[in-house]
Amino acid sequence: MIDKMGQRYSEILDIDIESGDDGQIFKWFLASILFAAPINESSAIKTYRCFEKHEVLTPKKIVETGWDSLVRILDEGGYTRYDYKTADKLLLVMGNFNSRYGGSLNRLHSEASDSVDLEKRLRELGKGIGDVTVSIFLRELRGVWSKADPKPTQPVITAANSLHIIRSETPEEALLELKRFWKKSAIKGKSFVNFETALFRYSKEMQRKKAPSADCHVSHEDGVMLIRVTTSTDSLGMFSFFCHSSPTAIME
Repeated sequence: MIDKMGQRYSEILDIDIESGDDGQIFKWFLASILFAAPINESSAIKTYRCFEKHEVLTPKKIVETGWDSLVRILDEGGYTRYDYKTADKLLLVMGNFNSRYGGSLNRLHSEASDSVDLEKRLRELGKGIGDVTVSIFLRELRGVWSKADPKPTQPVITAANSLHIIRSETPEEALLELKRFWKKSAIKGKSFVNFETALFRYSKEMQRKKAPSADCHVSHEDGVMLIRVTTSTDSLGMFSFFCHSSPTAIME
């Protein structure tokens, strides 16, 4: 699962957020806004590529581009269902962002007192920057920004509960449980961000396929961690990553 579904969205888009560069982090912010809408992942990626093609990748350039041209870019990427609404949102958010923080997300982070204040400042940039956008954006900034520690979104919580990884329903408790699980079952070369991203994509896959819940049972044999995932179909065969080493999955 983590190999198939855990790749960071910023990596797919060739955005180097780990550099800490303001320009790269802004590109990821724009992409996060696009990913937050209830559309398929491929449409969000295609739409970001259209912004990239037209070189509309800074807050100043978005404002200069104007509403009509933003709508055309969004439509070109297949964002037609949310084109007007998203154009309105982008212009409002970028206007506030430029006036309050001079177009610098690193400045916004620096001025935030803690993780809660950071999320609050992001939401206050404008209507439409809600919990989902903030969580998607900050999730991949774990380890880059010291104050980036977002609570999991409902899709992540739903997926983790479906796989019996956690029992919590509240975001605060779910985050603690997910961190404990990852600390115990982390995979070499992967991060907690990859884990969260995989759960996020899995939840979307469940919704798309209306997949049944799965039961995840962990055991050890001869020093190898075995994960037994039991479902009523074989549609979840790909979701078998929770291993330390020598991954072995048994599907029933």
